[in-house]
Amino acid sequence: MTQSATLAGVFDDLAPRYDHEHHEEVARALLALAAPGPVDAVADVACGAGAVALQLARGRSAAAPPVLAVDVSPRMIEAGRARAAAEGLPATAVDWRLADAVPLPVADGCLDVVLCASSLHFLGGRAVADWRRALRPGGRVGFTLPLATHFRPSERFRALLAADVPLPGGAGEACAWAAASGFTDAAARVHVLGDRRVVVVSAVTPGGR
Repeated sequence: MTQSATLAGVFDDLAPRYDHEHHEEVARALLALAAPGPVDAVADVACGAGAVALQLARGRSAAAPPVLAVDVSPRMIEAGRARAAAEGLPATAVDWRLADAVPLPVADGCLDVVLCASSLHFLGGRAVADWRRALRPGGRVGFTLPLATHFRPSERFRALLAADVPLPGGAGEACAWAAASGFTDAAARVHVLGDRRVVVVSAVTPGGR
């Protein structure tokens, strides 16, 4: 079984009892730091039930392109669509895609912002390389990672962790890793959620004016 198929199965199983409140708070912290513009072309990578995509879509102009929300789990995509409908969002506000997050189903250099909440440590470094491909020069990436000192995954989730994405011990380590991964102007904050700690990172693709 491929890594993508395994992730799909795990998150399909998780969908009925997904912790929406936790992921909504992570999404708020990520959007506050990455700060997408009102008409930016944005992708929410490994979107889960759509916390990032839905929060972003709520405040978007009608002239803005749909937020691209990509996930490998059919049940997570179904949950995101259902939440959007329940909120009365226009059907065109979010472009829900059932697809592998790597590579993103977009052309090279077509995105202004790539966002990824609570998933990069499963996707691995290949995701970061693909984000550089998909972003225009000067585009922004925003992602979160669990703080190494507070991360206590179950055995099932531990087996899915990507070996090439080190969990940071603090904001400085997260910024250094973003720079080593080919981004500039990295900023990071540690966000406290009860007994959990999440590092929120924003950085820029080189080449912008």
